[in-house]
Amino acid sequence: MGTLRFMFLLCLSAAAMSMVRSEDPYLFFTWNVTYGTISPLGVPQQAIFINGEFPGPNINSTTNNNIVINIHNNLDEPFLVTWNGIQHRKNSWQDGVLGTMCPIPPGTNYTYHFQVKDQIGSYIYYPTTAMHRAAGGFGGLRVNSRLLIPVPYADPEDDYTVLIGDWYSKSHTTLRKFLDSGRSLGRPDGVLINGKSPKGDGKEEPLFTMKPGKTYKYRICNVGIKNSLNFRIQGHPMKLVEMEGSHTVQNTYESLDVHVGQCFGVLVTADKEPKDYYIVASTRFTKTVLTTKGIVRYTNGKGPASPEIPEAPVGWAWSLNQFRTFRWNLTASAARPNPQGSYHYGSINITRTIKLINSATKVDGKLRYAINGVSHVDPPTPLKLAEYYGVPDKVFKYDIISDDPPADAADKVTLAPNVMNMTFRNFIEIIFENHEKSIQSWHVDGYSFFAVSIEPGRWTPDRRKNYNLLDAVSRHTIQVFPKSFAAILLTFDNAGMWNIRSELAERRYLGQELYSSVLSPARSLRDEYNIPDDALLCGIVKNLPKPPPYEI
Repeated sequence: MGTLRFMFLLCLSAAAMSMVRSEDPYLFFTWNVTYGTISPLGVPQQAIFINGEFPGPNINSTTNNNIVINIHNNLDEPFLVTWNGIQHRKNSWQDGVLGTMCPIPPGTNYTYHFQVKDQIGSYIYYPTTAMHRAAGGFGGLRVNSRLLIPVPYADPEDDYTVLIGDWYSKSHTTLRKFLDSGRSLGRPDGVLINGKSPKGDGKEEPLFTMKPGKTYKYRICNVGIKNSLNFRIQGHPMKLVEMEGSHTVQNTYESLDVHVGQCFGVLVTADKEPKDYYIVASTRFTKTVLTTKGIVRYTNGKGPASPEIPEAPVGWAWSLNQFRTFRWNLTASAARPNPQGSYHYGSINITRTIKLINSATKVDGKLRYAINGVSHVDPPTPLKLAEYYGVPDKVFKYDIISDDPPADAADKVTLAPNVMNMTFRNFIEIIFENHEKSIQSWHVDGYSFFAVSIEPGRWTPDRRKNYNLLDAVSRHTIQVFPKSFAAILLTFDNAGMWNIRSELAERRYLGQELYSSVLSPARSLRDEYNIPDDALLCGIVKNLPKPPPYEI
């Protein structure tokens, strides 16, 4: 009997090895992008649907899956989608931003092909063209751990995606006209949860259901365009287990501040009285607080939710203190960043410090947002294509901003493509410094970074004494509070052209973004993939001969 069991286990082991060595699975999707009409705030308005859905379909994938999405653009404008937090290793061609790709023309289609390489976690996708993000076209993207990799918590009974975000009742075209005319978007009109803003009269169908005694995973992502939101579930504490692709130390929270572009994975146990409960999302750091709620129902529930809504915290000091409690789970087995062969990022020498200061100003009487005195504009030719085809000098100039901008950099703003050269595989420190009175949210495409510090005041080198150099969470989006700074560390080891942007859509649209050019001197397939055969071409590269391909 022992021999038979040994042989059985041997066969299982061989099968597992075979699975690991075989090609990673492919997931195929066809998306039809159309306009539709919704009335989440009681006012009919035009929205962007994907396959008739608002929000768009949830992508459910596993580490190392190849994802192939054929997008048919049935809008009347060019369209692109970015996969927020997916690193696209060696493949900025699929990043879905105007600096790397030509948008999909109306009435045509394009097929994205990317791999969720060495990643796990909760992510979102959304449009990057025009002000389409204010109309929808967004959805959840989850990357599950492979079955052979242990996860630091028991499998939940179910896995729910919760997309929260502020919302305007005006159309995306009207909002875009506001920005083009030089004015701000102003205050949002409401907050949505999964595209809905329930009346709260107790008659709505539940957004989610829970069985008594069972534990559920909720993936909470802020897909809005302006406001940080506080999320809470009436009477139910949330155990934080994952954040933007990293397992975390499992602290428990009554509520979480989720800033624009950020995602949290929490566990919630249905161990309270069986009835309905409210999930609540409300704006933070605004004079007028906008709140929405939806219903979570116990399957054997026998009563309505209590009308007493749990209060949100007040002030940003509370939010800063919550950030300080987030810690990376160093003992979890999972796909994780591995800069320069070491998890000990705190012992790697910093080779460059870049300070990025955001500002708001008027240029020719119109509102613009800038970084270090430069307000980015997208040229007709995507920056990555210009670089690949050897004609960058005809499209943009490198390094028109300095690493340490002068104090008056925001006084005189230049409108131009903003591209910084990054040395391949260098370990870099980036300081986001916010001199304004409003909160900011910054995202780095193509990477995860170590969020080592957020502090009030201006940054100076002696602030490094307070960095978390042991277990800062590796993530892709970080908030910067008013009159404060945030410090991140990362290795630029992913060749390509990568977007660093404000996640606040108004600010990004009016110039608060830049691109980092990370070139591999070897021009080798070991470092970067060739341009896809079906890549869309536009601008001055449209009729140029294709450069020689990279080789091993």
